[in-house]
Amino acid sequence: MPIVVNLDVMMAKRKMSLNELSSKVDLTLSNLSILKTGKAKAIRFSTLEAICIALDCQPGDILEYRVK
Repeated sequence: MPIVVNLDVMMAKRKMSLNELSSKVDLTLSNLSILKTGKAKAIRFSTLEAICIALDCQPGDILEYRVK
């Protein structure tokens, strides 16, 4: 898939664990894990916004389009 999720990179830069992000974003660990591993088929804008607020970043820091 040409859309790459760099959530783990941003979490590492912010020194934030999956548990901490889960509590800040009010998302289950399993749903965040699916997103982090790139297995998610979609993401709500409200979820993306909450993640960006928690990690103090832009959507482009988390989502990347790569041409094959």
